[in-house]
Amino acid sequence: MIGDGTLALKPLVVGTVLAMALVTAIAKVGGFWLLRRLEVSERFEAGLSVLPGAIVIAILGPELAAGGPAEWSAAGVVLLVMWRAENILLALCSGVGAVVLFRAFI
Repeated sequence: MIGDGTLALKPLVVGTVLAMALVTAIAKVGGFWLLRRLEVSERFEAGLSVLPGAIVIAILGPELAAGGPAEWSAAGVVLLVMWRAENILLALCSGVGAVVLFRAFI
């Protein structure tokens, strides 16, 4: 183990994270390489542009459906921030902070 405290790093965990990062990078670079060699229609390009949002909804939707008042209130914060700022990263970060605060107080 690297370090002796609570935040000690296990070599297996570090290796796993690094391997996952490498596979992710290879998949991304491979996707860009493949798309450069293909003729992409406007419809396909439009589908790719909404894919990140669809993935976020697919991951967070079931959690929200099973959630309580804290999660639904945080979803409201996300909608409000997205409506006002039009920045998905800011909205998601606000939602994470809001759900942590709401769970602590509700």
